[in-house]
Order: sequence, then C-alpha cells, then structure tokens
Amino acid sequence: MQPATLYSPDVEDIAPDEEQTIVGLMEVLSDIMQTTSVDYGHAVRAVHAKSHGILEAELDIFPDLPTELSQGLFASPGRHSAILRISTNPGDILADSISVPRGLALKVLDVKGERLSGAEGRTQDLVFVNGPTFSAPDARTFLKSLKLLAKTTDRAEWAKKALSAVLRGTETGLEAVGGESATLKTLGGAPNVHPLGETYYTQTAFRYGAHIAKLSLAPVSETLTRHTGQIVKTRNRPDALRDEVAVAAQAGPLEWELRAQLCRDPVAMPVEDPMVPWDEEKSPYIPVARLRADPQTGWSAARARIVDETLRFSVWTGLEAHRPLGSVNRARRATYVMSSAFRAHFNGCPIHEPQHVTLP
Repeated sequence: MQPATLYSPDVEDIAPDEEQTIVGLMEVLSDIMQTTSVDYGHAVRAVHAKSHGILEAELDIFPDLPTELSQGLFASPGRHSAILRISTNPGDILADSISVPRGLALKVLDVKGERLSGAEGRTQDLVFVNGPTFSAPDARTFLKSLKLLAKTTDRAEWAKKALSAVLRGTETGLEAVGGESATLKTLGGAPNVHPLGETYYTQTAFRYGAHIAKLSLAPVSETLTRHTGQIVKTRNRPDALRDEVAVAAQAGPLEWELRAQLCRDPVAMPVEDPMVPWDEEKSPYIPVARLRADPQTGWSAARARIVDETLRFSVWTGLEAHRPLGSVNRARRATYVMSSAFRAHFNGCPIHEPQHVTLP
C-alpha cells in the first residue's frame, strides 16, 4: 500500500472564475430561500430543509490508532457529545413520496485545537450524503445542476410526486444496465430507502492533519443494519421518514463506525473532482471512531425547533486540521454563511455554536 499523501496548500487548484461561480451559487440559493420563506412565512435551509431524524449521540475516538490516522480530532482517544441531523436535499419541505438522496450532518462538541479562520465555538461539523461521490466534478458544474433544481422550487407538489415516480423507474432501468445518473437522483429518482440503514460519505476531500482524507459513517449495530436497503412505504404518509426514524431510534442503541479513507495517490484520488471515486482496494475506509445513540425519540417537533432553528451545520466549522478541500468545499464557505444569516434574520432567531445541546 502506498504511503498516505502529505497535505500542503498546493494540493488545491483554484479556477480563475471560481469567485464568479460562488456569487452565482449564492444568488440561486438566495432565490430558493426567498421563495420558500414567503411560502412558509418562515425561513428554512436553502438545501436539506426537511429534517427526518434528530438524535443525541456520543462519539468515541478509538485509542492506539496508527500515526497516519491519529490526526486532528482523532489524535487523542476520548468521548465527545454529538448531535446528528438526518435530512433530504431539497430546499423546500416536501412529502416523503418524493424520493431524493439522504443527508446526515454531525456536530461534535468540545473539540480542542487550532480552528479554521472564522470558525466559532469548539465544535467540529461533518456533513455526509448516502453516496460515495458528489453529483458534479466542480462548483461551476454544480451551479448548473442547482439552477435546474431551483426551477422545481414552489412548483405543485403533486407534479413533483409524479416526476419522482417516473425518475425512480428511469434510474432503476439505468442501474439494471450498469449505469446511474446523479442528476436523476437529485431531482427525485433516488431509491426511497430507510435513512438509518444507509452508509454516508463526505464525498469531498478534507485535510486530515498531515494527510488528506474522505470520511464515511457506516451502520454497524443490528438496530441499524436491519434497515439497510429497506424501502419505506410512503403512500398517504407525507412524513413517513420521520415516523420510521422515530420508531427505529427507540428499538435499541444505534451504532455507526466513523471511517477515514486516506488519499494515497493524488492523481488517481483527486482533491478537486469529487465525482471520481477513490479506489477502496488501494485505500480502504478504516474505522477511527464509533458513534452511539442510546434509545430515544428519533424526531419530534420540539427537537426540530432546537436543531433546525438554532443550529447550523457547516464543513467550515471545525479544526484547521480538517480544512475542507476542493472547489465544491470552497464554494460552501460563503454560501453556508449566507444561508444561516438569512434564516437568523428572517426568523429573528440567532444561530450560534453551542457548548452543549440538550434535546427534549
């Protein structure tokens, strides 16, 4: 196995028009939020607006990790309180029969170390999606996809349900012949799977102390793996995912492994193109921590009022040792700030980094 690639600032390659692309992303996301805030009389996230699960958890960093994995947050064994939010990617609140990719955001509390410039508090945010690769090779291409997705905002929900059903059939056909379409899945062609059975990935690359890595969060307890691949019945159940997560979270302790995949070949495992999968034979995902959630209410309106309204999840909240890398991550910095500032202003509810979070 090749040695892990060393991190240096020159692993990133910034396009000349990147700032223009970021401005374009902010404009589209702002338009989505303007539309939905008028519709709801309340501002929601520009993406991942609807939460389906909100859990208190604890993250245990494993002891005796090899040196190349014992970096940043994972340099010292220990236990950290954490908040986990499960969502789907649209910026409007939709019935769950419209099946789109699942997201999982994790906020780890009481994290020590040098922080990224502008990162408040002492938390480390990690943001995951239930697929190993991103839907676009760079921020410029993602902007084109986002414009397409934005056109569906504020459209009749019955039409979105019908479109989702058609796209699911199309995607199934593509997968049967060995292909898949990230665009179709984003628009509503993703399998309508149970969120708790999924493996989640950062998709994009991050600094990992002296190295570079992607992370994944994989279900390992039987209380989670029993739901892997399970299709959720959504007929006449607009909040089916919330209902399923709420029940499943009380069935017993939920346990995931947090795993790191180190970059070992900067050409074959690029930082700038998150559509390229990193070969798991050349660099497997290796467990570095375990996330455990004791039996609890998986989702409630009271929990949502705390996590959905007063917290943000940003890859730019955390340690310098886990600096987000690549075009897509760089674009996230200003857009996340804009999104959370819009919500805070419109709702009259400050958003801040917590020292602790207690859920009802």
